[in-house]
Amino acid sequence: MLYCVGDIHGFTGQLDRTLQLIEADGGADAPIVFLGDYVDRGPNAKGTIQTLIDGQAAGRPWTCLIGNHDLMFWRFVTSGITQDAHILSNKGWLHHRLGGNTTLASYIDADDLQAATGMTNFATEGLDPTPTDALNSLKELAQNAVPKEHLDWIAAQPRFYQTHEHTFVHAGLRVGVPLSKQTEEDLTWIRDGWLDSDADHGNVVVHGHTALDFPQHHGNRVNLDSGAGYGRTLVPAVLDGGKWFTLHETGRTALTPTT
Repeated sequence: MLYCVGDIHGFTGQLDRTLQLIEADGGADAPIVFLGDYVDRGPNAKGTIQTLIDGQAAGRPWTCLIGNHDLMFWRFVTSGITQDAHILSNKGWLHHRLGGNTTLASYIDADDLQAATGMTNFATEGLDPTPTDALNSLKELAQNAVPKEHLDWIAAQPRFYQTHEHTFVHAGLRVGVPLSKQTEEDLTWIRDGWLDSDADHGNVVVHGHTALDFPQHHGNRVNLDSGAGYGRTLVPAVLDGGKWFTLHETGRTALTPTT
């Protein structure tokens, strides 16, 4: 059996519930693949990353892939970058829709955030575009507050994971391109040309990134982003005997391909 968890986005309560469901179904040492996007929008990015680090350190067989939001967080702290060409709206990472503001608020004291931005509501409203002085102050605060362990962990985690019949990524694949030739940008950002493809990818591709109301099995791919980043329930899944199931307090429910 193999368990899989979609985008968490800093909602540690959802993560705790999910880990309890998995433990009840498969035991404390059940293998889990996490599909990335551990930060942004939710209130406790710091706690989410620490939970995953602690689980791996305790020897849990957890594979933690990296998503685009994790990379945006890493790039801001290391380089002060807030923009990304993949964001078609041109919103920056500190815009509340992207959620970088909540991630910083989970690491940095509220008084320090107010001093840097002049805002009492930065944690909920964000600041985009960000004035240069505020941007520099926030970067300095983040570099002092975010543990190096968290940044090194993001940098070190894999961008994909593969079994005999399944390929796990955050966002998807560039259709027709071998896995070895996929770019980090495609693995963590892609939607166009991917979500509408009915191509046979060889393996079934399991991903998150594109939020749904509930996981969906499309035959050639399985989308497990159930929208936790938008206040919906994080729904874990289990692969058992070649079949997919979602996990709930009431047990398993078959996740079958849509027609």
